[in-house]
Amino acid sequence: MKNFLVHNDEVKKEMLESIGASSIDDLFKQIPQKARMGELQLDDAISEMETQKKVKALSKKNNTDYISFLGAGTYNKFIPACISQVANRFEFLTAYTPYQPEISQGTLQIMYEFQTMICRLTGMDISNATMYDGASACAEAILMAVRISKKNKVLVSNKLNPEYIDVIKTYCWSNDIELVMFDNIPENTADYACVLVQNPDFYGEIREYAHPDTLLAVCVDISSLGILEPPCEADIVVGDIQTLGIPMSFGGPHAGFIACKEKFMRQIPGRLAGRTVDADGKPAYCLTIQTREQHIKREKATSNICSNQALMGLCATLYLTVMGKKGFRQASYLSAKYAHELSEKLAQKGIKTLNKNFYNEFVIEVDDSDKFLSKLKANGILGGLKLNNNKVLVAATEMNSEEDIDLYANTL
Repeated sequence: MKNFLVHNDEVKKEMLESIGASSIDDLFKQIPQKARMGELQLDDAISEMETQKKVKALSKKNNTDYISFLGAGTYNKFIPACISQVANRFEFLTAYTPYQPEISQGTLQIMYEFQTMICRLTGMDISNATMYDGASACAEAILMAVRISKKNKVLVSNKLNPEYIDVIKTYCWSNDIELVMFDNIPENTADYACVLVQNPDFYGEIREYAHPDTLLAVCVDISSLGILEPPCEADIVVGDIQTLGIPMSFGGPHAGFIACKEKFMRQIPGRLAGRTVDADGKPAYCLTIQTREQHIKREKATSNICSNQALMGLCATLYLTVMGKKGFRQASYLSAKYAHELSEKLAQKGIKTLNKNFYNEFVIEVDDSDKFLSKLKANGILGGLKLNNNKVLVAATEMNSEEDIDLYANTL
């Protein structure tokens, strides 16, 4: 255990002298005092057994029995038990980039199957093997469009997930891309690299978009494609896969995807797995398009994505496999059904739904958002996300029930 001991004063002094510093404070003098972390207020060390007891006592403070109508990008979806059993196998938990395809056939096949499923759902020709999340997928779609079009201005809908917009702003700022936000797509879009929209949008509204005079990127709720038409008119399709067998888990981890038409595949970021045959004519998998800076010259790379959410992609692939076409469609249908039933019951209580067309998420208008949500929470219901003092974003999934909807409405 010698290597794990904290450095003593003699070792610290020797290390400081080797870099020309006289003390620890001298080492960090360039960091403003207000930016430094103070002393950690930690209790004295305790044994493993005592730690387990303490953590168990803390966990009892959590209340996991709420009925959830939360959405806004993270949803309470049904997850078959077999998914965690397979995903927790050490071969998947420890897998990284399959640089040696001959010993990574399982991981590569999962990536390939994931890509195939995303293409079938979105109507696109090519998909990569996951992104970090929906936000980074949107931002990378913009960078991709800029590379394709050689233009540095982009149009992004104000009705995109606000967290996605924040990430996009960071990407655009660091890449000297002019970001123009809009409520309605301008008539003249030819000077822009792309138009990025979300459908259904952040507020749940399903919209129809005519193809602009530039590239069209669409951010989708992948689970909605069980009953909604795929965005085949788009050039690039992105989104988050949290609804595909990945738990809410306090907001993460998530994973994203990016898919596109075949003619743009050389500009897609991340990794793409392909299928071929080996010397014996048997199916074999490998990384086909390798556009990351780990694989090629940095100036020719389409992204610096050093890894991907392979484990989350595995969960999504298992989910779609287990659910099948019929099960996936049924989950989408029930989500929409319960959302519309809740909206109708709230209307009977005098609570107005502001959406005209929605999938499983909608905005309601109330007198006081805080009081509204507090009353529901007191009755074991997480009623939605507060947008402002008078508006709440509500979502329903197949995990809700007729009884949940009745309880929500009757509580009011």
